[in-house]
Amino acid sequence: MKFFVDTAEIDAIAELNALGMVDGVTTNPSLIKKSGRDILEVTKEIADLVDGPVSAEVVALDADAMIAEGRKLADIAENIAVKVPLTWDGLKACKTLSSEGKMVNVTLCFSANQALLAAKAGATFISPFIGRLDDINLDGLELIEDIRTIYDNYGFDTQILAASIRSANHMSECAKIGADVCTAPPNVIKAMANHVLTDKGLAGFIKDIEAAGIKIL
Repeated sequence: MKFFVDTAEIDAIAELNALGMVDGVTTNPSLIKKSGRDILEVTKEIADLVDGPVSAEVVALDADAMIAEGRKLADIAENIAVKVPLTWDGLKACKTLSSEGKMVNVTLCFSANQALLAAKAGATFISPFIGRLDDINLDGLELIEDIRTIYDNYGFDTQILAASIRSANHMSECAKIGADVCTAPPNVIKAMANHVLTDKGLAGFIKDIEAAGIKIL
């Protein structure tokens, strides 16, 4: 499973990238705005930093404007994936941009039917939002399972990019289901290394080392 980092913080991306934990990045205008910098400038810096896809989101709502904006974003770097919403206009934009050879990430997916439409429109990635479904007492992971089944049934190339990841448990469950990609904030990816028994074992090891008078080099 590929790890995409859901942030626009350059330092956080660079830290994880140095460990081989970054296969791509997802951004949105809100994340970049927090940095107080120009959207195109930050997007270009991220695209230069990582080798994998960098999702850059359009803000337009109608198809023609999305297409124009998507082309501008795609010109930033070869590894830009244009992110469009799962609306009828978004699907129109997806079809046009993907037909031009551009990577397209169709986002805000909340049903298997939507995911099927995105695949038919040529989406490179479909982004089902797990956490937001959980927030309204629906099973976000069940949606990942349904999309995986449909895509496998018909051999769609669209990659399942599990989004709105809230926990390390989401990451492992998506991996078991067979999501192609998970995009998560840096703190969630780091939390995957945590386990109470690891901490307990390490504390006991240090105690034994100190009791034996062994100096740590």
